[in-house]
Amino acid sequence: MPVSTQVCSGAVLNGKSGSRILMYVVLALVALSGPNIQAHAQDATALNHDRESGIPLADPPFKGVVRQTFEDSTADYPQPIKAPEGAPNVLIVLLDDVGFGMCSTFGGPVPTPNLDRLSKNSLIYNRFHTTAQCSQTRAALLTGRNHHSAGTGAVIEMSTGFPGYTGIIPRSTALVSQVLRDNGYATSMFGKWHNTPEREISPAGPFNRWPTGLGFDYFYGFNQGETDQYYPTLYRGTSPVPQPKSPEEGYHFTEDIADEAISWIRNVRAAERDKPWFCYFSTGAVHAPHHAPKEWIEKFKGKFDYGWDDQRERTHRNQLEMGIIPKGTGLTPRPKEIPSWESRSADEKVAYARLMENYAAFMAHTDHHVGRLINSIDESGELDNTLVLYIVGDNGASSEGNLEGTFIDLASMIGINLGLESILSRIDEIGGPNSHPHVPVGWAWAMCSPFQWTKAVPSHFGGTRNPLLVHWPARVKGNGEIRQQFHHVIDVAPTILESCNIPAPKQVNGIEQKPIAGVSMAYSFDNANAPGRRTTQYFEILGSRGIYNDGWFASARCGIPWETGNRSLDELENATWELYNIDQDYSQSNDLAFKNSGKLEELKALFLKEAVKYDVLPLDPRFAERMNPQLRMSGKPPTSWTYFGNTVWLPEPIGPQLFPRPHAITANVEIPEGGAHGVITCAGASLAGWSLYIQDKKLQFRYQCLGIGNTSVAGTVEIPVGNVTLRTEFSPDGSKEGGGTLKLFVNDEPAGEGKLKRTLFRHSLEPFEVGRDSMTPVDPGYKSKGSFAFTGKIDHVKFELTTSQE
Repeated sequence: MPVSTQVCSGAVLNGKSGSRILMYVVLALVALSGPNIQAHAQDATALNHDRESGIPLADPPFKGVVRQTFEDSTADYPQPIKAPEGAPNVLIVLLDDVGFGMCSTFGGPVPTPNLDRLSKNSLIYNRFHTTAQCSQTRAALLTGRNHHSAGTGAVIEMSTGFPGYTGIIPRSTALVSQVLRDNGYATSMFGKWHNTPEREISPAGPFNRWPTGLGFDYFYGFNQGETDQYYPTLYRGTSPVPQPKSPEEGYHFTEDIADEAISWIRNVRAAERDKPWFCYFSTGAVHAPHHAPKEWIEKFKGKFDYGWDDQRERTHRNQLEMGIIPKGTGLTPRPKEIPSWESRSADEKVAYARLMENYAAFMAHTDHHVGRLINSIDESGELDNTLVLYIVGDNGASSEGNLEGTFIDLASMIGINLGLESILSRIDEIGGPNSHPHVPVGWAWAMCSPFQWTKAVPSHFGGTRNPLLVHWPARVKGNGEIRQQFHHVIDVAPTILESCNIPAPKQVNGIEQKPIAGVSMAYSFDNANAPGRRTTQYFEILGSRGIYNDGWFASARCGIPWETGNRSLDELENATWELYNIDQDYSQSNDLAFKNSGKLEELKALFLKEAVKYDVLPLDPRFAERMNPQLRMSGKPPTSWTYFGNTVWLPEPIGPQLFPRPHAITANVEIPEGGAHGVITCAGASLAGWSLYIQDKKLQFRYQCLGIGNTSVAGTVEIPVGNVTLRTEFSPDGSKEGGGTLKLFVNDEPAGEGKLKRTLFRHSLEPFEVGRDSMTPVDPGYKSKGSFAFTGKIDHVKFELTTSQE
């Protein structure tokens, strides 16, 4: 109601009430008069100063009047902190393991119509860089600091006890989510996180390094490096939750998080008309396992029969014609370590082409669902004032499928080659719920055209150069223009803060903050030819190094990315340094090390200076060896674990660490009249895992090992009613495969025995459980029984290593 109408209405009221209403209206008018407009401006200036000084902001001072009764007093209800006037919504889209040359938007073979459409009204940054690996890029993205400064020099599963490598984001490097939330934004995160220390991904927490402890009001997704797209290990907030439907009912994780993000944005706007939001949408796609619905895979049948060498050339031609890469950019040659397509046998070509068809389908499916999210924002009328930062890959395409590709990615990551037959025999299952496929290295390399190498190689642009789209029609008049300034993922956070008119705080929760190392890219929004403001940037992962400075780039690759074991210091110390003038050589195709040794030495010295400055030292080339969880523990590791009741659920790395070590499992259970059935305890999944359960009144043990060591040990003794002790004993045979003998006991009497041919130290990203097998069944024999919950009562289950472990 207009103020003039309120005054007239108040004037006709009788007596004391009418006088009071009139008085309050007059006071309101006075409050809005000229002198107070100046006061409001002063308040805004003070608030901006407070924002810069530190967050969270102090409680607002009371500006009312308190007298003896409320009738004589003036209220001043504290209002929530508001974002600066006109601040945009912010959407970060981050894809996973997408090479520069994969999507049609950048000349690649996979049609991405939604990304194409967005790009037509965006700025395209074609010299934007990531760190070359998952956790590191994400930490740098959200903190605006270099990944070592953010304690994330390695993926969280490979952390060590040095400041740059702990996997613990320091409190001195607050995330942009914390800054936006404490400045009036609603914040959310959907999809892949991968920035919580592995041992803290448990019901015991602590939870201050989960998304909800680092500035996100809402989190729905998974917490580790990868997940099954059909059976994800899901969390809502900090609680594990089941997926909403089965794969048979059409479930896929990418579609699920798109639904969730759309719903969250709509609900925020329904509750608060003007509150801006920040949404971090981080897909698990297209990281392995490469899962795509069958109807999407069929669209690509026969599309890649010509092979990876031909694909590189096709993509390179497209990129030149589209102007995505500068005229004259060379196509880097195939490394000698990667075989040619023509050298592959006919059967290999059939298998490898199908793996690529599935990989392409996964990308196209992802584009569709990201498009749904962006379209929903457009339909709401908010896309114009939404700053969309779309990063097409947290690194280059992944070479973790090794040279042969695989039907089960876990096998290739731990160095097991399942053989060509394992792909051909189940070729029609590739991409479905019973597969965990990954392309061979040749296709990953092709998806990184025109650059050298792949993911996990920070010394070369195949690992680090990922396209960035900036879309913000209210501010950025993008029409598909290319921006060629050299930028890095640490530049995203300061770009967001400048765009939102929010200063980086000097303190967060009373803790002095490290300076943000990134530079805002906003200077280039309106000027394609603006001189680049990122003049120096180092790169390092697993001993591979790179350093950029004023148009020059020095590179030293350490090791082969798909060879994960036995990396030595010799490889680090003897790595060959290369030199590129990337202002003239966009793709690093012309090594100038021998022609300009002086410049190379200058850059090598600069790398060491930056390494000292940003906690990169000590350099460590080890890969698989760093997966040892004892590197992240203090004191002696445990040798026994005891769990009570029927409802234990833990990530496998937090649970008992058994195979291939000698151990015993002892379960004290109560069997009701008529007997009991179901899973007593298990870990892992249908592709790799173990399960101890009762079926047909007998104890059973199943070990699932990638299809090459699947073994059942059947019980021979019927389990009696009442209180019963059930036990297994495993004695390793000393083989490199980790095989051994497993014995079953009922009330200390022998009840079965079998030989396990091969065991693994880690089985999958599915949990360790007591009382059920809630995700994919370790034993396919009980798949039809759902979670196969134990129908008796479990008092406790004890796990013991039966010899001392160092």
